[in-house]
Formats: sequence, structure tokens, C-alpha cells
Amino acid sequence: MGIEVTVEGLSKAFGPQTIWRDVTLTLPAGEVSVMLGPSGTGKTVFLKSLIGLLKPETGRVLVDGVDMVNDPDRKVFAMRKKFGLMFQDGAMFGSMNLYDNIAFPLREHTRKTEKEIRRIVLEQMDVVGLLGEERKLPGQISGGMRKRAGLARALVMDPEIILCDEPDSGLDPVRTAYISQLLIDVNARIDATMLIVTHNIEIASTVPDNIGMLFLRDLVAFGPREVLLTSEEPVVGQFLRGNRHGPIGMTEEKDAAKLEEEARAADTLGPVRPIHIPPQLRPSPGLPARAAEARHAAAVDAILPTLSHAAQHAIRENRAHLNQTGGLT
Repeated sequence: MGIEVTVEGLSKAFGPQTIWRDVTLTLPAGEVSVMLGPSGTGKTVFLKSLIGLLKPETGRVLVDGVDMVNDPDRKVFAMRKKFGLMFQDGAMFGSMNLYDNIAFPLREHTRKTEKEIRRIVLEQMDVVGLLGEERKLPGQISGGMRKRAGLARALVMDPEIILCDEPDSGLDPVRTAYISQLLIDVNARIDATMLIVTHNIEIASTVPDNIGMLFLRDLVAFGPREVLLTSEEPVVGQFLRGNRHGPIGMTEEKDAAKLEEEARAADTLGPVRPIHIPPQLRPSPGLPARAAEARHAAAVDAILPTLSHAAQHAIRENRAHLNQTGGLT
């Protein structure tokens, strides 16, 4: 089972520029979470801060008793081995074939024999659908295959936490759908805690148990998937619908005068179209049900009466789907 990640009061700046401030959230053990946000809101910086690659100015990131921000480097380095990181571009070594790329963390950080390494590498290549492609170089394969190779490399150390930085970037909608299903399948297999950074609304609406959103240097929201997807926050609705009208501008947030002008013109735009909330993806046939489903459902039940009617309705609809497809009972 994955490890809970607790983020408390995290703030990060580069010189005078504040990236985000006082971010507090919990990634529940074994659950899949997504972090959304417009370009430039520091989502990748947030991932790197969780794993200790960047040091925020204030706050804590607690992982199994280790503070990834403030504890000594030796503790942080040891805990980092429990993380698997899927980089945005795959981060493959161009001169190495796929097998050696995926084997690299095992050779670098363990004392396993080459026989053991081969078993693990081929097993994970099979999981991501790359068995038989071991000798190919990164430059000889498609972007989608490089993403899957990057995921296989993230899995070889048997991680309890997996961080995915824009796994959909550069992919067409069909390959994005395959990656989405693969991430759900990986969670069903190993019950790892997962955080996915993405701009992709399809991934955000079908994959995670929880969704968060960063905007204006703050965490706008973090919680069950259906809560954010039914949110009436203007910035959330604008982002989910891909609308020009709202707080998000082309390069930065809009000022009060621009927002007031848009509000006056709102009547001419017609009614705001509702956001369709599709059912959450199920593991592929033959795989076990996700163990996180029952834990997530129990946590949601505890707060259900406090949620909006729209969120409650969406949660009940998703549970009905899970029941019909052999999931939650």
C-alpha cells in the first residue's frame, strides 16, 4: 500500500517571485490525485518540492515520518527511493536502449544481480506494453512509447509513491486515453499513492480520486474529484470549460476592471454550459479492483453531508457506475 503524503504550509519563491504560498493538503495513501492549474502556476515545482529536489522556503512535506523539506539530506535521499518519478519528456538517455534506460535506477541504487535486474525490467516493460522493444533507442520510438518507458523506469524500484509530470504532453487524444488507463491499471496492481500534474481535462475528469488546482500563488481547492468538477469557483469553471471569460488571462490573471467588463457582458454570452462528469475509469479486465476505492469512499462518506448537492449527486452516480462494473460494493 502507498504512503500518505502530508503537505503543511508549503511556500516557494524564486528570488522576489512567489510561486505558491501556504499550500496545505494530504495525498491519501494509495489514492490517485491530480493537480491542475494554468501554465506558470508552479505545478512541476510542487512535484519537485515533494520529492526534495527543490527546497521550499517554509512548510513541511511529511512522508512516513520524514520531512522532505527540513530533515537532513541522508534521510531525504533514503526516503526518495520510495518515490517513482515519471518525467514530462520521459528523460531517457539517448545513447542507451530502452532496457538499459529502465534498468538504470536498479544498477545505480541497488546491489541486485543482472539476473534479478533483467527479471524486474522485463516484468515492468510487460506491464507498460513494451516487451520486445528492449533494444530500441529512445529516438527510434514514438512519444507515447517514451512515456511508457518512463513509467516503467519509475516502477522498477517498487515505489510506494508515484509522481507523474504531464504524462499527456505531446500525445494525441487516443494515446492520452491509453496512458490514462495505464495509470489506473498501475494503481490497481500496486496500490501506490499517485499524484499527476496535467492540463488535460480528460485525465482530470476520468482518472483521479482527488483533484487540486493552483492559481494566483494559492491552492484554490483540493478534495474528491466530484467536488472540483462541480465547483462554482469562477477560475475552476473557466479552466474546466476552456473559456476565455474568467480570471485567467493569456499570460497572467486579469485585473478587476477586466473582470467587471466581462461580468457586464455575461448576459450576452448565454447560459454557462454544465460540465459533463464522466465515470471514473475502471482497471482493465483481469486486474484486481483498486484497493483505494473503498478507502476513498469511506473518507468521502464522512464529509458527504457537507458537500454541495451537485457534488453529492456526482459522487452517487460514480458509485453506481463502479457497482455496475464490478468495483465498489
